[in-house]
Amino acid sequence: MAILKAVLGPTNTGKTHYAIERMLGYSSGMIGLPLRLLAREVYDLVVEAKGETAVALITGEERIEPPKARYFICTVESMPMTKSVEFLAIDEIQLAEDRERGHIFTDRILNARGTQETLLLGADTMRGVLRELQLELDTDIRERFSEIQYAGPRKITKLAKRTAVVAFSADEVYAIAELLRRQKGGAAVVMGALSPRTRNAQVELYQSGEVDFLVATDAIGMGLNLDVDHIAFAARSKFDGRRRRRLTASECAQIAGRAGRFRSDGTFGETSDCPEFEEEMVRRIENHDFEPVDDIEWRSADLDFSNLKALIASLGAPSPNPVLKLNPEALDEWVLRRMAEAEGIGPDVAGVSKVRRLWDLARLPDFRKAGHDGHGRLVLGLAETLADPDARLSDESMERRLDELGSTQGDIAKLQQRLAAIRTWTYAAHRGDWLADPQRWQTRTREIEDRLSDALHEALTARFVDRRTTALLASLQKEEALVSDITPAGEVSVEGHLVGKLVGLKFEPASTARTLEGKAVRNAALAAVRPIMARRLTDIADAASSAFSLAEDGSIAFDGETVAVLARGADWLNPRVELDGAVEAEAEAKEAARSRIEAWVGEQVQKTLPTHNGLSRLGALQTLDGLARGIAFRVMESGAAVDLRNDDPGHRLTAEQREALKAVGVRAGRVAAHAPDAQKPAAQALVAILRSAFDDAACRPAPSGAGSFALDGSWPDETLQANGYLRFGRRAVRADLAERLGWEIAKRRKEAGKNAFALPAELASIVSCPGDDFPTVLKGFGLAPAEKDKESGVISLWRYAARSNPGRSAARTNGARPLKKGQGETRRDARPPKRESAAERRRADPDNPFAALAALLPEDKPKKARKRRPRKKKAKPSFAYAPFL
Repeated sequence: MAILKAVLGPTNTGKTHYAIERMLGYSSGMIGLPLRLLAREVYDLVVEAKGETAVALITGEERIEPPKARYFICTVESMPMTKSVEFLAIDEIQLAEDRERGHIFTDRILNARGTQETLLLGADTMRGVLRELQLELDTDIRERFSEIQYAGPRKITKLAKRTAVVAFSADEVYAIAELLRRQKGGAAVVMGALSPRTRNAQVELYQSGEVDFLVATDAIGMGLNLDVDHIAFAARSKFDGRRRRRLTASECAQIAGRAGRFRSDGTFGETSDCPEFEEEMVRRIENHDFEPVDDIEWRSADLDFSNLKALIASLGAPSPNPVLKLNPEALDEWVLRRMAEAEGIGPDVAGVSKVRRLWDLARLPDFRKAGHDGHGRLVLGLAETLADPDARLSDESMERRLDELGSTQGDIAKLQQRLAAIRTWTYAAHRGDWLADPQRWQTRTREIEDRLSDALHEALTARFVDRRTTALLASLQKEEALVSDITPAGEVSVEGHLVGKLVGLKFEPASTARTLEGKAVRNAALAAVRPIMARRLTDIADAASSAFSLAEDGSIAFDGETVAVLARGADWLNPRVELDGAVEAEAEAKEAARSRIEAWVGEQVQKTLPTHNGLSRLGALQTLDGLARGIAFRVMESGAAVDLRNDDPGHRLTAEQREALKAVGVRAGRVAAHAPDAQKPAAQALVAILRSAFDDAACRPAPSGAGSFALDGSWPDETLQANGYLRFGRRAVRADLAERLGWEIAKRRKEAGKNAFALPAELASIVSCPGDDFPTVLKGFGLAPAEKDKESGVISLWRYAARSNPGRSAARTNGARPLKKGQGETRRDARPPKRESAAERRRADPDNPFAALAALLPEDKPKKARKRRPRKKKAKPSFAYAPFL
């Protein structure tokens, strides 16, 4: 006598595994499964045990049927009911209460039998219905191998690894997956709309550990065996095709039961905006205590195909049992009625073959989820061509349709739409009587579906999985050293993933975001860059001088990449060097590199500024005394030159002192004291860089090689003198040339033998000055016009004006009028700074070399009020310019 047994229980009770083992014990068998995905998984298991030639896979969209197949793995809808097998099983029989598919499961429960053994697998809620159907079966109630417990709500960002988040719409799934990508590195995505190939690829992404999170619809509740520890519900309601409704306790348990496998316990809870589970609901899920199924969907299996009206009437035949509920709203019946109303078909179709053809068309699944109207239009369009049983879809028609679907370009939504559409034509290709060459189109549709599935998997992975982050996180957990590499361009990779770029001693991570991605990149980068940084610091410490270069902004490059910057030191000739980067490197290695760079800077000062180097480092300043020592110190401090026009004429250098200054590299005349080697272009550039670092303000270099240049009001005296220039009206004149011009003026005055004397225009060439600016330069020497040509206005004779401060007065003739309220600082910066008195300088810095001159300089005395004297008609030469007389 054949065995009929129901094996009932919650998820993770081994029901399907038990049925497979029983089937393999017979010489032939068949198992009906609820999903194409699960059918493919079981098919692979059975092939492994029995070989490809013995196993068939039959689904609506896929058919692998070897001639000598003995085991048939099918979806419930595709079970070949005419085949006789020793063993037969139907899985997930509780789906008999589903409004769309339930009547098919009911038909298999009532009519599908193996000759030796039949197993009905499903939830314990079906026990009462099976008893009411009086099937005379044995019942095996199974307990779950592990327990599931309620863990309460958790934020998505606080979810632990190996968690599956369940939502009930594509938009919700994508939003959660996007958040998990930013916060956790990524998630796999599983939805019923995905093809089996795409779902398998996404599941493998999770199972392999590449990602630790899964986001799924309720498709996870059936047919997927996953290593999930926790199920997090993002919602507890779903749209079932007709309305949005709350999930039942049994539906929640079916999903929650995915947590924990075999002997491992699992947990479930809420996340996102999901309302908390009520205590009663929690109790029922944990104890698998659910309301029994009261009735199941049913449709008569005794259909009348004599004509269309008779078929519709037989579909509405009343149920023979109260637990069998007739559902007149099934999609295939609705489509059939639309055919009966259509002009091209009508209700009067007769003949078994014609009516069967229309019924086959009406049962085309709605893979696109287009709804009754959308799906109905597709089927009616096919019926216009295929209503005649002898009609076939032409190759040209199929080619046109498939060409539109073959593209793998587009976003996730586009790819899903094409996949849903191609599944329709894959189904059609497996209907041998719909196409002229079904074998050809089965191959073609399978190829397109596979390409689209792979493209969709890649698109999902690219959008929701940060593979670099997940790989780096996994690498950081390894005990062995990370495999890192750096390209000649400085790009650093870890385990084959780009993590950033090393520029000099600064690491620029590929991600600076304050997310898991940024954290993973930074942590992996720090671990990988540390040995690379150590090698680079060693290279710097051992480098030759030719490997370094100094930029205008004070940055120092090693092999073309910035590694250090100049900072304020003890004085401007001895800047401090600070490494630019290498924060995480060892202190000893950093100091060795820093010291080498600092030594190189010293070499540049010694080579480019030998006078300054001798005065500051070699003790040349100590060989001078008195006023000569003070002037040398001022030249050293200024940068290149000092203006002597305003100095006290009572303290004049002797010939011996001038020679002593010359011996240490300083030239001192009547107008200026300067260091000739500091007035070269390279020296000017170095002085500007060193002064900028010391003063923490930009010091502009003068135009290279200029004897003089026009002033625009933005050149303070300190900057000019640092470059070796002095202010003469609206022009800056190089100190050595100003000294030479001064001697020429004195010579002309002496030759004239009187205060009024002529100065030829050619003298302007000495200081490279345009003729229009030359009068202004002369005024800077304390000269004033003595005689002008009345017609041309050209100055023919000059004289010394009675001014005690020609340098300042000349600045005033430059047009630098007193600033008015609201004017900018450009002109204010151009004013000479207020000089401190000698006593103030000595008190401010007792170590200043001028302190040695204290005995020679008179103490400042309070100024007495001077009586106003009548202005003399004829001005006398300034005492400050007596040397030129």
